[in-house]
Amino acid sequence: MKTLDVITIGRSSVDLYGAQVGGRLEDMGSFQKYIGGSPTNMAAGTARLGLRSALITRVGDEHMGRFIREELAREGVDVRGVRTDPERLTALVLLGIRDEKQFPLIFYRENCADMALCEDDIDEDFIAEARAVVATGTHLSHPRTEAAVLKALTLARKHGAQTALDIDYRPNLWGLAGHGAGEERFIESAKVTAKLQAALHLFDLIVGTEEEFHIAGGTTDTIAALRAVRAVSKATLVCKRGPMGAAAFTGEIPGTLDEGQSGPGFPIEVFNVLGAGDGFMSGLLKGWLTGQDWPTALTYANACGAFAVSRHGCTPSYPSWEELQFFLRRGVRTPALRKDAELEQIHWSTNRHGDWSTMRVFAFDHRIQLEEAPGATPEKIARFKELCLDATIEVAQGRPGYGLLCDSRLGRSALYRASGRGLWIGRPVEWPTSRPLTLEPEIGPDYGGLSEWPLEHVVKVLCFCHPDDDAAMRASQEDVITRLFAACRRNRLEFLLEIIPSKVGPVDDGTVATLIQRFYDIGIFPDWWKLEPMQSDAAWAATCAAVERNDPHTRGIVVLGLGQGEAELESSFRLAARHPLVKGFAVGRTIHADCGADWMQGRIGDAEAVARMAANYRRLCGVWDAARAEARHARGEAA
Repeated sequence: MKTLDVITIGRSSVDLYGAQVGGRLEDMGSFQKYIGGSPTNMAAGTARLGLRSALITRVGDEHMGRFIREELAREGVDVRGVRTDPERLTALVLLGIRDEKQFPLIFYRENCADMALCEDDIDEDFIAEARAVVATGTHLSHPRTEAAVLKALTLARKHGAQTALDIDYRPNLWGLAGHGAGEERFIESAKVTAKLQAALHLFDLIVGTEEEFHIAGGTTDTIAALRAVRAVSKATLVCKRGPMGAAAFTGEIPGTLDEGQSGPGFPIEVFNVLGAGDGFMSGLLKGWLTGQDWPTALTYANACGAFAVSRHGCTPSYPSWEELQFFLRRGVRTPALRKDAELEQIHWSTNRHGDWSTMRVFAFDHRIQLEEAPGATPEKIARFKELCLDATIEVAQGRPGYGLLCDSRLGRSALYRASGRGLWIGRPVEWPTSRPLTLEPEIGPDYGGLSEWPLEHVVKVLCFCHPDDDAAMRASQEDVITRLFAACRRNRLEFLLEIIPSKVGPVDDGTVATLIQRFYDIGIFPDWWKLEPMQSDAAWAATCAAVERNDPHTRGIVVLGLGQGEAELESSFRLAARHPLVKGFAVGRTIHADCGADWMQGRIGDAEAVARMAANYRRLCGVWDAARAEARHARGEAA
């Protein structure tokens, strides 16, 4: 049985994309970091569309190589074929968007890791797992990498897999142009043509632009070039035509491109063509490998290319399967797809990384409560928060489903030390107890402080609000949250909105649901909701319904503790756990309050404080897990 749908093979790099648009690469002031390289983009793009994809490449034994490996795994790509090269650096590419026609880029690929790919890196058993193997033209440009690709293709055919080629012609990667000509797309070369034509018979599908078929066919007459390729290959040929879509040819080449099979194009704004071909190929592979006819497969491909053309970056622009289906049903509303709020929300919410279906969060982001504790000093509070982190780590034991809430004003050392441990990390931005809502000074008047945050940190804001708030209070608080939400998306940070109406006025079964609907109405789509324990099943049902009808792709809800004792929390958990949208808890004082008071006043030491908090936290995790298991059993679900 084939366990993989597709293996791509070849280039893998880190793309540093200029964040500023409309200027020279020389004038870029900052860059966004993404994975890159055509095979790497395609592996991630097909995974987003639901295919079981894998990549064969090499990366360096350094930070950028680890980034590629980790990012691919987060995208759902099988990384068993990604080898770590101890001697070479991971390739880098610097890219920019000058205008709709100029996209300057510089390849940093001198003796890079992926060009050291060799025959020994091709494992027959791994290739045998795949239904298809996809190569790109660049790795036919060097004898060592060419040998690896040819071995993979030969093994693929031996084991009944289909094979595909994305011609992906970059003249300077074939040594035909200088370092400053990275955006050059076509230079005639009989040597390159001969090299490509020697391998074309190995493929069932060959894809390229008109210029790429020119190099493969050895002529700048597109029809003649396609016929030259057909003379040496029986593959289906797919010729990309930019805004005119693409044409597929399964047999003899007719007199015009218009006579090929095609799918509809999409009238969108050209913002960034870099990576559009890899998006196109991802959609085409989805259609091809799921048995769709060519017009349907080309429709997928054209749509995925349209997404890439309209957004920043390559892989980050590619759609999920849910997003693609939505787009094909609804169509284009605005040619600048990145400015389509409905579409962008689906794009964001269906492409988030990580499985957080269970949330056991130790919240020690308290500030005022600790500052007012007898014996507390800023230095002692910072140390105590490190002990809270130690307790979190001890309980989590590297397992998924655990996390923490910690601030950076008093808990900076703990917050930074938590990074990279697989923990969910939330970080508050509100000034404690503020109403109307104001933010911590570090966020800045323009919310620019968020640009310094690691991408794994989740922005958490607590708002004391109520449906009966007067117009001025509502407007003030909603303005802060609207601007904060926009800043989170701009900085690629997830957003948790915590609302507590019971501190403001009376609550009933519909209070929280009313507030939630109001936030959705003004365009706020939190990744997470953090809500106080509700006192009835009806209140939870109304709340969950309000979230689900507005955002079916939400991360979910975590329930807070409000300093309740364990017995009260057990009752709250059992009620909340009946609702699958509630993913867990974020509780603090129930875990740390008593031992924190003892530690601040010197009655216990570090080790006892950690041990007591770990015991409290572990016990609370058990209470939640038992409540969830009980609820699943009642619904007849497997644990």
